[in-house]
Amino acid sequence: MKRGFYTIMSAQFFSSLADNALFVGAVQLLRTSGAPEWQQAALVPMFALFYVILAPFVGAFADSMPKGRVMLFSNFIKIFGCLMMLFGTHPLMAYAIVGLGAAAYSPAKYGILTELLPASQLVKANGWIEGLTIASIILGVLLGGQLVGYYLSTRLLALDFPLVNTGIDSAPEAAISVLIFVYLLAAWFNTHIPDTGVEMRPLPKRLASLLPDFWTCNARLWRDKLGQISLAATTLIWGVAGNLRFIVLAWAAAALGYSVTQASALQGVVAIGMAVGAVVASVRMRLEDGPRVIPLGIGMGVLIILLILIDNVWLAAPFLILLGALGGFLVVPMNALLQHRGHNLMGAGRSIAVQNFNEQACILALGAAYSLSTGLGLPTFGAITAFGVVIAGVMWLIKRWHASNLVNYRAEVEHLIDIARNDNLHG
Repeated sequence: MKRGFYTIMSAQFFSSLADNALFVGAVQLLRTSGAPEWQQAALVPMFALFYVILAPFVGAFADSMPKGRVMLFSNFIKIFGCLMMLFGTHPLMAYAIVGLGAAAYSPAKYGILTELLPASQLVKANGWIEGLTIASIILGVLLGGQLVGYYLSTRLLALDFPLVNTGIDSAPEAAISVLIFVYLLAAWFNTHIPDTGVEMRPLPKRLASLLPDFWTCNARLWRDKLGQISLAATTLIWGVAGNLRFIVLAWAAAALGYSVTQASALQGVVAIGMAVGAVVASVRMRLEDGPRVIPLGIGMGVLIILLILIDNVWLAAPFLILLGALGGFLVVPMNALLQHRGHNLMGAGRSIAVQNFNEQACILALGAAYSLSTGLGLPTFGAITAFGVVIAGVMWLIKRWHASNLVNYRAEVEHLIDIARNDNLHG
């Protein structure tokens, strides 16, 4: 891998570390303020909100300047969201601003891979970036859990700064203050990301003109016989992964009586499984192998349903590792195939923006449905069961869709697979 790749990985690691720790801190902030459970569940779709709203613009923005600079700006937006949370803005609103920074960050962090690396290294690069992202999830939720826990929070709150009244007087506020410095560290790495030398595409004078361009790109990817399947699968799998962050917290509270600090460790267990699955996939799978892993998504839905039967942590841990591993193994080849098709069809930044729009729209829709169901009084186990049924059913439909493509468009699909195979070998 080129040297700049590892700088990108470092920047991504610390930014994602803070994102995931902040989620735990925001949940605890809502709990300590007596907010209802539906508001805690709503953190997930609120984070996804600006991904969906700004999707037509962030891809073009990422393509308009060096992507390291885009990532730097995005981290400062996240810091601003943290400050809003500290100074009294409702956590849902402030967390949406952090999501705004993440929405701008994502096309740059993935798009720069296709600029820096040949197609033959994309699966390996995705294995790296997903593996490190998952490692940051593991450490982030653990860090967030410990920062809001009694041991660390009491020591943070005991810190005294002469002549300075910080106004920080609760465990989640102390945690958020620490995470601002983690975002600053990520921003420092952003300043050292090299320019790839790829020609920039200037933003149009009328930003509204980006809307038809975005929808054209979105339609183009959905019409592509490989693009549509990889986009549908990754959309659903990230919709699941995004909402599992809260579902595991809710399940651990209902089934095991765990606090946020204790349940955050189980979130880390799911992420360990995803890391293992992602690493194995990066070694064993090739760019053209993506569609073969679709049935694993059905298995994820079934495992989510079976989760409600578990009330023992020693059984839950390996179960959650398996659940995560299926997702990690599925997403790496599918993500690489989607990036490859998108880069060829419309350019890196725009294709990642289209991908983010669909994935975050799925996170928002699934999260809003889960939040609404709990707000209407559906028990935690009932909401989890419904969630799992939807996942398994939709992934089965995607499997049938791909099979139909093979029957009706076999020559076209096989031609696209041959192109992907040749690019993987010679890129």
